[in-house]
Amino acid sequence: MDITRPPTATPSTRVDGQAVRQGGLLAEIAAGLAAGDDLDALLQRFLDPIVRLSGAHAGAVRVLSDDGGRLGLISGLGVPAGLCGSHGTVDRHCGPCGAAADGQPMVWTDNLSACANRSPNAFFDQGCRCMLTVPLQHRGRILGVYNLFFDGGEKPGPDVMSILRSAGELLGLALQQSRLEQVQLHAKLLQERQAMAAEVHDSLAQAIAFVKMRMPLLEDALRAHDETRALQFCDDVRSAASQAHASLRGLLTHLRAPMDPQGLVHALGTTAERFRRSSGAALDFVNQLPGLKLDPEQESQVFHIVQEALNNVARHAAARHARLHIGPAPRDEVEVVVEDDGAGLPSTAAQGSSHYGLEIMLERARRLGGRLEVGSRTGGGTRVRLAFPLHPRSGPVAAGARP
Repeated sequence: MDITRPPTATPSTRVDGQAVRQGGLLAEIAAGLAAGDDLDALLQRFLDPIVRLSGAHAGAVRVLSDDGGRLGLISGLGVPAGLCGSHGTVDRHCGPCGAAADGQPMVWTDNLSACANRSPNAFFDQGCRCMLTVPLQHRGRILGVYNLFFDGGEKPGPDVMSILRSAGELLGLALQQSRLEQVQLHAKLLQERQAMAAEVHDSLAQAIAFVKMRMPLLEDALRAHDETRALQFCDDVRSAASQAHASLRGLLTHLRAPMDPQGLVHALGTTAERFRRSSGAALDFVNQLPGLKLDPEQESQVFHIVQEALNNVARHAAARHARLHIGPAPRDEVEVVVEDDGAGLPSTAAQGSSHYGLEIMLERARRLGGRLEVGSRTGGGTRVRLAFPLHPRSGPVAAGARP
């Protein structure tokens, strides 16, 4: 492959009609970082002026893989395709690139035998006599390297070397920012998926669980020819199916289950009545804050925590009596307590699917900036206590469950 050497660099060389001075190159890279330019485009765009500034005739940029074991070529200028080796990657410890990736500040060499052995063409025998490898690093962490290829043996002067080193540090900063953005994006996607899973669990899954609980009762009533009870259970199943359908439409439309338009107290009253009918246990609902005003997000989180706690009582506790209490707490907080006189907390091995529900409750408490405590009730049974600030705080308080 023929390689055309660009004009020898001077303190001011024109690239794309713009003057690129030695100090101006660093300023342009910094401006590219501030503008949030696409990483690959940024590295490719500044490879050309770096090559010209150094007096090289070709260049390449390699980035470390996520596991740190490989250096992958992401941009090149004036290099043959075969230079990249198999799939454009080389071992992290290969030759001068490996030396720079392993911590040497900059590597200038005329021994390119390792490179020549990997390249299927004569680039390192004819087109390239020397190579300068500059690490791309940020705060001591090596993220990649860039190579400058020379057809002569003259090493760039100290001033140029200093600028090339600084360019490597700036481009290393660009790589670090890109990786942080990827991590943040992954975390955001994971958070959104967890939120969607919680909404499905607290809406569709709860409605389906209620239907499963009613079906055996409906079958017993049909076998006993008890028309009154059979019709009651049919109404329960029909109501749960309607609720599941409404929740599904809400999830599809808003990616979240809809909150009762009449507010939290009304929603909890409806849930309490459903609990009494489905579980057979008595439930006292005591609200000491009748004028409680919460924002829609707070109402949704509180409602789903209470709903999950009551569903756990209905499914697992075999309780005769339960209590739901809303009242004031110290430090301008609201306290919500769900307790029962049932079988108590299951063992860790027996928790099964209920463990996932507890994790969702804890996460909802974190979003409220509050605390969730799950423990044994004095006298037997289970006690779930949620405490959260009436006015959301700037940062969430870690939630915790205690046995």
